[in-house]
Amino acid sequence: MGQWWLLGVYLSLCPLLLTVLLCGDRPIFKGTFVERTHDFLTGGACDCCVRLVGVCFGQRGKNACAAAETYCCDKPNPALQLFYLSILGGCYFTLTWTSLQYIPGLYISFYHRYTGPVAACFGLCLFLLTSFTDSGTIDKSTVQSHLGVYPFDGVLYEEKTCSTCKIIRPARSKHCSICNKCVARFDHHCAWMNNCIGEGNLRYFLSFLGWHVLLCWYGAWVLVMILAGHVEERNVIRAIRWYIGRPATFHDIYPHVFQWLLAYYSTQVMLVIFLLVISLLLMGFFGYHLSLVAYNTTTNETYKWDRLKRYAEVEATKQASEAKDIPSAEQRQQSQGKCGWLRCMSCWGSAPKLEERNIYDRGIWKNVFEVLNPQGFKRSVRRVVKKKQ
Repeated sequence: MGQWWLLGVYLSLCPLLLTVLLCGDRPIFKGTFVERTHDFLTGGACDCCVRLVGVCFGQRGKNACAAAETYCCDKPNPALQLFYLSILGGCYFTLTWTSLQYIPGLYISFYHRYTGPVAACFGLCLFLLTSFTDSGTIDKSTVQSHLGVYPFDGVLYEEKTCSTCKIIRPARSKHCSICNKCVARFDHHCAWMNNCIGEGNLRYFLSFLGWHVLLCWYGAWVLVMILAGHVEERNVIRAIRWYIGRPATFHDIYPHVFQWLLAYYSTQVMLVIFLLVISLLLMGFFGYHLSLVAYNTTTNETYKWDRLKRYAEVEATKQASEAKDIPSAEQRQQSQGKCGWLRCMSCWGSAPKLEERNIYDRGIWKNVFEVLNPQGFKRSVRRVVKKKQ
């Protein structure tokens, strides 16, 4: 009974917590318990802790909390890298400690004793490649190699100088405030990798996500085959049918089989559920990034378009409310802005409809090849190597 209660709590809290943390700020949850819980976990809880520390330790405690927040959120740090390593190592050693003794089994061959460690090591190599490969740093020595790779679209990107690096910022690049550098084809800063994801390491990042989806599925499949072998070897189904005392269907049998597994192999059952939940999260994230690659866009550009669309909606609402008091000629002049339609937020008035146009989309196969073979990154590497020689 205790195992069933624990499993029920586990299966209820995991999806709820993931929904709150990942989707709690979406408009669909506005004004609901999910949004309030999300705000508390992502901000309110920290504020409560800071106030509590301030009461106990005074201003010195508050300063320590502010310094810790700056280090964790605004500076490169290996906290989530170590957390990933603990998850990978914990799952691997738990599986090895509890289940390696059952390989080979009735439904699983002996070679899985060796393919598991190889698969885990390959995933670790992809993690290290993504974390320590240059994401596409742009500085004075490499900026010329990146300037001609992508044209400026005049909407999201215009030719301008980075106020921090003091160089011309190429199209599709961004200055990362955490890493304090400009990154070519900037996608996002990944705290799990303690590195930016950009032109130089996007292919490794995608490989990392895809491989870990397969790794979770593989680990869950191995455990399921081990458990199925034990059910068959111990004649559990035959015993359950005898216990029921009548012809039993699958619907009658599987709750008893699951209860038996939970009683004698609870660690393996929990590990299967954990791997499947993690695989679903990774699969969603992997699918999202594959869609970005297919359309040759980035997470950063997606956020920019969303902000522009929200701004356009607000301005369109204002324009509609003031339309009765503004002459049509003046209204047309304001809608163009001082520097052209949609060039910058400060002088752009509004447009009745914002059409998203991606000039970088060249077709799915060319887009994929561009990620696998980043020309700007390779040219910058060659330029640096020549200078060193």
